[in-house]
Amino acid sequence: MNKPLVSNAFQTFMNEAPEHAKVWMEVVQKLGNVSGLDKKTEELAYIAVLAATRMESGIPFHVKQAKEKGASREEIISAILVGLPAVGNIVTTSLPIALESYDNK
Repeated sequence: MNKPLVSNAFQTFMNEAPEHAKVWMEVVQKLGNVSGLDKKTEELAYIAVLAATRMESGIPFHVKQAKEKGASREEIISAILVGLPAVGNIVTTSLPIALESYDNK
């Protein structure tokens, strides 16, 4: 069975506060538009931030986005593990989530 790409909390936010969600998504899109990073690098960086901040519920969605933009499995692993020196091995808890998301079509 395929797991949803967004967390239950985020889906509830989208469903129960649609106006707030609309504004939030507009901000996210605008921030992405002004980024100096190419889209694949931006997704990889975001995955690294999600892993470092233990926001694992966002990882499946962003791994899918990174893969669609050409990220390899090894790049996903590196993005997860780049935070090791800064935050320690807590990032490894995101590794199975990311790899399961990457390996599932």
